[in-house]
Amino acid sequence: METIILAVVIAVVVIAALGGLVVGSRKRKQLPPPPPAAPDITAPPAEPHVGDEAEAPRDEPRRTIEEVDLPDGSAAPSVVVEEPPVAPEIEIPEPTAGRLVRLRARLSRSQNALGKGLLTLLAREHLDEETWEEIEDTLLVADVGVQPTQELVERLRERVKVLGTRTPDELRGLLREELIQLLVPEFDRTVKTDSNLDTPGIVMVVGVNGTGKTTTTGKLARVLVADGKSVVLGAADTFRAAAADQLQTWGERVGARTVRGPEGGDPASVAFDAVKEGIAEGADVVLIDTAGRLHTKTGLMDELGKVKRVVEKHAPLDEVLLVLDATTGQNGLVQARVFAEVVEITGIVLTKLDGTAKGGIVIAVQRELGVPVKLVGLGEGADDLAPFEPEAFVGALIGE
Repeated sequence: METIILAVVIAVVVIAALGGLVVGSRKRKQLPPPPPAAPDITAPPAEPHVGDEAEAPRDEPRRTIEEVDLPDGSAAPSVVVEEPPVAPEIEIPEPTAGRLVRLRARLSRSQNALGKGLLTLLAREHLDEETWEEIEDTLLVADVGVQPTQELVERLRERVKVLGTRTPDELRGLLREELIQLLVPEFDRTVKTDSNLDTPGIVMVVGVNGTGKTTTTGKLARVLVADGKSVVLGAADTFRAAAADQLQTWGERVGARTVRGPEGGDPASVAFDAVKEGIAEGADVVLIDTAGRLHTKTGLMDELGKVKRVVEKHAPLDEVLLVLDATTGQNGLVQARVFAEVVEITGIVLTKLDGTAKGGIVIAVQRELGVPVKLVGLGEGADDLAPFEPEAFVGALIGE
């Protein structure tokens, strides 16, 4: 009996202990968190923290895979591909042979006053002293120059006196012969671009800024390319920011490379590098465009003299071309004298001869310098620079 009672007591104690453990575990269980407070709509949105998932809230409806637009791989990638710069198209200049003849109509429009004026005066029935004075004035106004005018009038008087009767054709032929004689047809008007050494021909272009010197250099490159020569350009006019850009543009149009230096740099250094590059490339001709400042004769002499000395460390100059604006008339002769004192001029380029220029300047500048006019500019076109031909020029003057 006692054994049964003891067993019952032990069972009660065990059940009580187990009940206490259960109650204790329930007391230690964490209470659920309180409900979140209502959001403050005036407060800025909280910054996301590392690990926060950027996804839609769990209570939002999920899209099925059929509703989601997936890439099909056919769309091109959004990568911007830059197009390479397009090289300028190389132009083929017009042939130079007979170019002045093709442009004679343009030339004759501005020069007919000289030729027609002289023919009208010579056709008078009586050539008295007053008429000869008018002929002389016509020549002087046309910028022929005093000495050439006196020579021409004297020869005309003698020949008209011997001729006696004068038909229009006879007068035209007479005037043509005398004008051609004044232009010195025996002058060699070839632009010297062939070196006697194993180096390119070197041509230096000089002249006052504003005469079209840099443009003329670019057009001369076209003349040489049209004659089948390869050309390197030297932009030695470093004092004008636009000069090198302008020359380079002309060169690119015919495939000629331009050697240039920093703005305000040493012109002689650029000229030296241009000749060096021309030798390295095996070019036929190197054209050097120089600065055209005329502030002081001393400064000009020092600069051009230095360019000449530095270039001739490679090879001697083959040609020095002086560019003159034909519309400046007798003022252009003053510029010509200064440059002739600074450097040995071998040829003349007359620009703007199609405008208000008077044809007699060709005669005057040749007589002043004793060197030939080799090229004339007859317009704004790229191929309007023409080799000078006395016969074609006189033909345009007198309207043949």
